[in-house]
Amino acid sequence: MGHLMTKPFRQHLIDPEICIRCYTCEMTCPEQAIEHDDNNVVVDVEKCKFCKDCIPVCPTGAIDEWRVVTEAYTLEQQYSWTELPEQEDIPEGEDDSGADGEAHDDAIAALLAEAHKGAGGKAKAPATASKATINLYNQGKPAEARVQGNYRLTDPGSDADVRHIILDLGGQPFPVLEGQSVGIIPPGTDADGNPHLPRLYSVSSPRDGERPNFNNLSLTVKREPHGICSNYVCDLQKGDTVKLTGPFGSTFLLPSDSEAHLLMICTGTGSAPFRGFTMRRQRETPSLNESLTLVFGARRPGDLPYFGPLKKVPESFMKKLFAFSRQSDAPKQYVQDKLREEAERVQEILKNPKGHIYICGLKAMEHGVEEALSDIARGVGLNWSDLRDTMRSDGRYHVETY
Repeated sequence: MGHLMTKPFRQHLIDPEICIRCYTCEMTCPEQAIEHDDNNVVVDVEKCKFCKDCIPVCPTGAIDEWRVVTEAYTLEQQYSWTELPEQEDIPEGEDDSGADGEAHDDAIAALLAEAHKGAGGKAKAPATASKATINLYNQGKPAEARVQGNYRLTDPGSDADVRHIILDLGGQPFPVLEGQSVGIIPPGTDADGNPHLPRLYSVSSPRDGERPNFNNLSLTVKREPHGICSNYVCDLQKGDTVKLTGPFGSTFLLPSDSEAHLLMICTGTGSAPFRGFTMRRQRETPSLNESLTLVFGARRPGDLPYFGPLKKVPESFMKKLFAFSRQSDAPKQYVQDKLREEAERVQEILKNPKGHIYICGLKAMEHGVEEALSDIARGVGLNWSDLRDTMRSDGRYHVETY
């Protein structure tokens, strides 16, 4: 049971709808206050010291949730949630120290204000996005998929081995939207003899499948030198079977609005969801013009996933801006440099009430992109911090970085 307290206090929680079960927070927490079962990731109120080390590493903001309570939500309660409970009304009147009602109410107001600080940074799905299905399959009851194909995306001479993996779900229902992720469970156990945790990968195909109207999906996976799951996935052969969890993610979604203009900023395998976005738009509204802008960073053209297919997408359909940081015959360029070069285009998106911004890839890119967007916004008299918060609350600003 949770401990009873007559004095209200702030409890740290995790939003099960937004959490993508990457377990980064659990691995980061120095107090071992975060744990999980097959369904949810939860915070032990007895162990949490409010160090907030878990906040910056969470790719979705699901960890930045708080409630003011007089009795803590138990681990059992948190494990049973499919969505967070609403903030309860805290009774007015005297607290247990004998303070008068006004002081008590002021104290509660301060707690509530502190608890809601993270709300401005909480991601929301686009208003017109389809409703996402989440956590249909878990580690205890995974889906099983068969490998239909495994193709190298990067040049043979590149030291970046990035693969396009196509998985067939057969007759199993696995509804997935563009921008969602799935978990792959690598075989074997860790050093403690426990089964490996699922590793999360963004789906790179549209909702109707890599091949239209077939129950399949694709992933974009980079081989990491010591990556248990990435090496397993990159070595898969046609006909092999894999265990899947998910789908996960309910906010990094594509708006179902043909007038929405998407600015998509990515590096490396962060391109996966944007491939799904682009293919969905091509299948659904192929006659649209200039409703997509892609800013894609890599070291060299040969290291950039989907470079060949991207070049075939008409510029009239999607504006493509490539930033290469290791070309021998050209100065270094990063995604933020391309944003500055295309400041006028970016400004039009920032001013557009139907403009959406998506950022996906390495966390190291975030700071440079934020600085560039701040400078670009300032050029047309906009305060980027305020605009970003407005866009986020409108479901038009999305970041997933790792």
